Amino acid sequence: MQGKNTNSANVDVLIVGGGFSGLCMAIKLREAGMHSFLLIEKSEDVGGTWWDNRYPGCACDIPSHLYSFSFELSPDWTRMYPGQQEIHAYLKHCVEKYGLAEHIKVKTKFCEAVWNEAASCWDVLVEESGRGALRIRAHALVSGMGGLHVPNIPRLPGIERFAGPKFHSSQWDYGVDLSGKNVAVVGTGASAIQFVPQIAPKVGMLSLFQRTPAWIVPRIDYAFSEKAKRRFRRFWLARWLFRKLLFLRFEIRVFGFLGNKFIRGKAVEIATRHRQRQVKDPALYAALTPDYELGCKRVLVSDDYYPTLSRSNLELVTSGIAEVREHSIVTEDGIEHPADVLIYGTGFRATEPLIGARIVGRNGIEIHDVWRERMNAYYGITVNGYPNFFVLLGPNTGLGHNSIILMTEAQVRYVLSCLKLLKREKKNVIEVREEAQREFVETIHRRLKGTVWEAGGCKSWYLDARTGENTTLWPGTVVEYTRRTRHASAADYQFS
Repeated sequence: MQGKNTNSANVDVLIVGGGFSGLCMAIKLREAGMHSFLLIEKSEDVGGTWWDNRYPGCACDIPSHLYSFSFELSPDWTRMYPGQQEIHAYLKHCVEKYGLAEHIKVKTKFCEAVWNEAASCWDVLVEESGRGALRIRAHALVSGMGGLHVPNIPRLPGIERFAGPKFHSSQWDYGVDLSGKNVAVVGTGASAIQFVPQIAPKVGMLSLFQRTPAWIVPRIDYAFSEKAKRRFRRFWLARWLFRKLLFLRFEIRVFGFLGNKFIRGKAVEIATRHRQRQVKDPALYAALTPDYELGCKRVLVSDDYYPTLSRSNLELVTSGIAEVREHSIVTEDGIEHPADVLIYGTGFRATEPLIGARIVGRNGIEIHDVWRERMNAYYGITVNGYPNFFVLLGPNTGLGHNSIILMTEAQVRYVLSCLKLLKREKKNVIEVREEAQREFVETIHRRLKGTVWEAGGCKSWYLDARTGENTTLWPGTVVEYTRRTRHASAADYQFS
């Protein structure tokens, strides 16, 4: 997918990342009449995490009618919870409908961006697959890279000795035949609970290495009938109302995470009943029972994970990994588990946004140096010292309770508001004031202190491993964030 304008070395706006965030930004730029922009994507197609993750059973844990753009409500979703292929097809549809193809350059990796003080713009270096380096000058730079694209692969002792294939769930190797093999799966997070039920019937023996059990609630997935889809196609209001009901159902969950014991207690009841119904073996039940507050880690949804763990060819291993050998994994209790293939279901390096890229702002300071003590941004979007730079789904804007697409749309609207402020002020440069960013960040972290994420008794990918602080999630409702980011205030910014 490459258009006629993508070889230009100069654009008003450069968007990095072709997932939901980047595409939303591109759509809204076009709708605002801004056509001098380029979107670059490192993979061979758009989709972001929904192109990279193609493991068996890959699906979303937010309902399809909510996990989509509010301005593009599809009536054609086939299931309550969409699979990877259907979500990717939806994004491709958006590219075509909104005429984005000419603005997109795929197989183009973002390497670095350096703020050019004299020219009031970003000098960006990218690497085009098969064509080498390309330099782009952009007035504004928008990161839509997100946090779920760099695999988190643990350093297991002796892993270099392992003789068989090994891969992360986001880099699934379909060239490896798992039939009859001894398969070791390390990790029991959101991806593992989806692919383990898919591969378990095919393998010889599956050893599933669990460090910490997860809270799991029923998925309640089902296919939409043709009658329901016809109704959605015919009545826009039906789509809107269904989405609104889903939104309210999910939005209320945040109060349990923020401290409401009644709401969290109800969620615990649902998860506990789910586990009791599906796990009958007392020893297995004990191994699958979390010892931390619900919501401290990501709450998972599945109807088939627990039953899969009762299969005769699956062993849940709770002892820590001592070493990896050529054809086995040895745990700390001294037991050797045969392994022909090793699969990591260990998630992503979510607390390290912009990983693998250099962004150098004023006075030659790289953004990762600024974030060494605490990763932060004003509303998760703008950073002092980095003019005309905007982060989508940046620090403390993730959600543990609702559709992240809602946050994306709010942030894109805010970025457009900033660009309009520039035009109104008749200036070239916009930069958040240091005091505004500092006050916002301190307020956010005060609010996080009493939440289940920081006081729930667990370690999770929500927390920065260096500081123990939650640098990923928004400590409030989507409604509040949307209201607070509706318009950028000129008082919070300095112009030059």
